[in-house]
Amino acid sequence: MLQVSDLSLEVGGRVLLDGVSFTLAAEDKVGLVGRNGAGKTSLLMTLAGESLPLAGRIRRQGRLGYLRQDPKLHRVDPVTTALEHILDARGLAQATVRLEKLRLDLEENAAPRAVARFSKAEEEFRDAGGYAAESDARRIVAGLGLAADRADLPVKVLSGGERRRVELARILFGGSDLLLLDEPTNHLDVDAKVWLMKFLAAYRGALMVVSHDLILLDRSITRVMNLDEGELVEYRGTYSQYREARRRDEERLTKLAARQHAEIDRLRALADSMRHSTEKRARKAQTLDTRVARLRSVAVAAPKRRAKPRFRFPQPPHCGNLVLSVDGLSKGYGGPPVFEDVGFTIGRGERLLVMGLNGAGKTSLLRILAGVSEADRGSFRLGTGVSMGYYAQEHEGLTPGVDVVSHMRRASMVPVQQLRALLAMISITGERAFQDAGTLSGGEMTKLALAQLVAGSHNLLLLDEPTNNLDPPSREAIGQALSAWPGSMVLVSHDEDFVREFEPDRVMTMPDGAVDFWSEDLLDLVSLA
Repeated sequence: MLQVSDLSLEVGGRVLLDGVSFTLAAEDKVGLVGRNGAGKTSLLMTLAGESLPLAGRIRRQGRLGYLRQDPKLHRVDPVTTALEHILDARGLAQATVRLEKLRLDLEENAAPRAVARFSKAEEEFRDAGGYAAESDARRIVAGLGLAADRADLPVKVLSGGERRRVELARILFGGSDLLLLDEPTNHLDVDAKVWLMKFLAAYRGALMVVSHDLILLDRSITRVMNLDEGELVEYRGTYSQYREARRRDEERLTKLAARQHAEIDRLRALADSMRHSTEKRARKAQTLDTRVARLRSVAVAAPKRRAKPRFRFPQPPHCGNLVLSVDGLSKGYGGPPVFEDVGFTIGRGERLLVMGLNGAGKTSLLRILAGVSEADRGSFRLGTGVSMGYYAQEHEGLTPGVDVVSHMRRASMVPVQQLRALLAMISITGERAFQDAGTLSGGEMTKLALAQLVAGSHNLLLLDEPTNNLDPPSREAIGQALSAWPGSMVLVSHDEDFVREFEPDRVMTMPDGAVDFWSEDLLDLVSLA
């Protein structure tokens, strides 16, 4: 299905992969893991043929299904429904239209030629599974948690989470021989994740998946490839088995490196003690020097201990007691309103969690408050001295072709040295600060967007799924930083651990806009809504 030979990748002048070879055969299920920025997304893009390698060869066989980390459906016709977009993965949407046209032609003129054309088209349609296609597509859509009536709506009116589910459904429906999936569980609730795990476990083709969902990696894969410092190391088994094997490997390499280093030091010291003595001892010192050089050439390096990421939000500027007042907001997209008559207030230092099923209007509400879109009815106002920052789940504020430092300058006019210090906090240092932001990984884009909020010195933050694409250490660090920050926040998140760390004061349920005090009893609903 996939054969990779001597592959090397470079992004922004940085080599991410150097001379890697591997194969994926039918029923191989590989989890690609590594820290944010290691090159996982870049590798998948290259394997899918969307970017060119620095060197090496990639051979693919069979149909390919590739889920990007942030799928954009800009090329979809505005009137195309979600179901039509899914069916089009097999060309069945157009085939259905063509078959219906031939049937109507046949009713008007039952000439032998028209009968033959219809019979041939009908046979091809049946062989392609056309008659069962809609029910199969709707089964996948339902499994991924998209309501049946939403599948009949134009793609353009769906929320970001719904559009991602549609694109994933399209790929799974397409009957691919090779699946490359980049963070497929983003925006999925618990039931949808369970359904996807079962689908992937039963999948007969070759699979490579990038995910920070440890349960998915444990239940749906049989091999792990760890990408780090330009090397790809393979482990057999589940993610839990990989972690244990990697821990043992690191312990073994650490001990071996220590022994080799100690032996090199001993031989070097012995050689130095002989070097300025008799001629015989001097020759012995040269022999020891040769042994030291040979040992150094084969010595292993101890695994690097990566510093635990730390994020710190500065103290927010002072503002009045009332931070945000919302009155009677309503929003629709040409059909029934997504939500109506939503109203609430946010006080200084207050934290509001917004919950609701996909399509309930959570993202639409935040976009209105951020000034990105307009409400159909209603109004809102900011309190005295309020400065608002918005984190968009699809990184809409990041512009491909613009470097990282320039993005930071958009957020703040403080000296470049201070902006570089903020970038160092998210592990973007040296020349990488001048790298095209469009070439960053999804996790790095998330960190950059959050760093922009830090630079902006805001006292009200609107956060839409801020932990998507983050590795576990980064997710924990950002959760701790936001938990300690005393400003006001409105949060949308399906991340149960993050919400527990966040400790909201109140919760609002969309689309009805009902507001209540937060209780830990609601944690079980976070991943579902």
